[in-house]
Amino acid sequence: MSSTETVSDTRPEEGGFSTRHALALVALLWTVALNPITGLLAGNAQAEVAIHFRTTQIAWFTLGAALIGTFLTPFAMKAAAMYGKKRVLVAITVLGLVGDVIAALATNYETLLVGRVFAGVYGPSAFIAYAMARDVFPKRLVGTASGVLAASVGLVGLGGPFLSAWLLDSNGFRAALWFIACSAAACLLLQLFCIPESPVRESDQRMDWIGGLLLGGGLTAVVYAIGEGSHWGWTSGKTLTWIGLGVLAVLAFIPYEARVAHPLLPLTLIRRRRVWTVFLATSVAAGAAYAVGTVTMILTLMPEIPHVSDGLGWSVTKSAVVSAPTSVLVIVIAALAGRFARRVDTRLLLAIGGALITTGYLVASQLHHNEWQFVVMGLIAGPGMGLVVSIMPIMVIQSVAPEEQALANGSQWLVQGVMQVVITQLVFSTMARDGVVAQGTQFYRDSGFTNAFLLVAGACAVGTLLVATIPKARPVDTVEAGQAA
Repeated sequence: MSSTETVSDTRPEEGGFSTRHALALVALLWTVALNPITGLLAGNAQAEVAIHFRTTQIAWFTLGAALIGTFLTPFAMKAAAMYGKKRVLVAITVLGLVGDVIAALATNYETLLVGRVFAGVYGPSAFIAYAMARDVFPKRLVGTASGVLAASVGLVGLGGPFLSAWLLDSNGFRAALWFIACSAAACLLLQLFCIPESPVRESDQRMDWIGGLLLGGGLTAVVYAIGEGSHWGWTSGKTLTWIGLGVLAVLAFIPYEARVAHPLLPLTLIRRRRVWTVFLATSVAAGAAYAVGTVTMILTLMPEIPHVSDGLGWSVTKSAVVSAPTSVLVIVIAALAGRFARRVDTRLLLAIGGALITTGYLVASQLHHNEWQFVVMGLIAGPGMGLVVSIMPIMVIQSVAPEEQALANGSQWLVQGVMQVVITQLVFSTMARDGVVAQGTQFYRDSGFTNAFLLVAGACAVGTLLVATIPKARPVDTVEAGQAA
């Protein structure tokens, strides 16, 4: 029996959410939310961590995990397709939990970075959770379930800042690190007991280790070089060597995959116009949208020091209150996106979302000095963010067959992750260009924040324009197993 036939026979009955489905949705929701909550807590803690450890390398506190996640994603998406999505989810969450504990126990910045980098092992968990939605829920509820999973970004954005405030303002960054570890442990328990194993399997049962090293290693080398470019010099031999080697590895991956018997990523999937255009447009737009969090967290939480730092010096609590309206909008729009996608072309929804985000960040580039200006930015960009994060998984569902879901979600997640890391590091470099180093800590000036917002807005605008290249697909609730557009 083929993978497609297996899905048709074992998918849940057509109907509403049963108790079993509700528990699975909660477990998947927690899995998708784990990375955002970790990123939010780490992002809010980075200003305190930088000052505590007196480091100018604070960018790697958040980017280190993204780096290892980028490297492991090709292997995780292949393993999920081969051995089962639940098995892979559990394995990477266990390993990531170990990293969280190391970070929480660290007494110096080097050990802290080791823990944070190791915690990036569970970075690929979100794309696997999105892929499981098609296997766990009736097809008429797949869009709704995907929208609910995407709404986790808004839920984290609403509750996360208040949680950060309670942890950081009262107990310091160490409490945030321990909470991250506890969240990963709770996620692991939910995965073990509430998520059924997906019946979908890929027929190829061999891991393409060489292909994974070429793709994951090549992308990681490029990301690492961009991360260090501001320190090495953008035209230095070291920077150009790392980027060149990374690009060569990725280029070598393409002809290698075309000849290997059991490819890591079937090139026939990527060559479909609907697939690669969806990957490109969603990844650029979402990567830029997520990267803006770096600007806002540094801007609001860094202290205001005349001639040294133009941060607003807010407490985490104040930042949470100001960002709450934005998070509510993200939740509402993301939760409704599944219904929107049944009636409106998903390309139009993605374009509207990208345009709103671009406009919001353009406004922020000029108005980012007090509370009401941040609220205005959020009222514009929040609905856009809700549309973008929720429409992405739905568009992937429209584009591929069930047995391709894990590979497709993984590929999109990989490209998006690379875009996010690259744009985030460019944001740090842009802010640092006009910044000041004082007592071993990097501080930033207002011109740097302005240019960083403009950079992110420009990247979002590019992603929005790329939507025009995407061919039309059938509505998500009409895509039967094995009948992808």
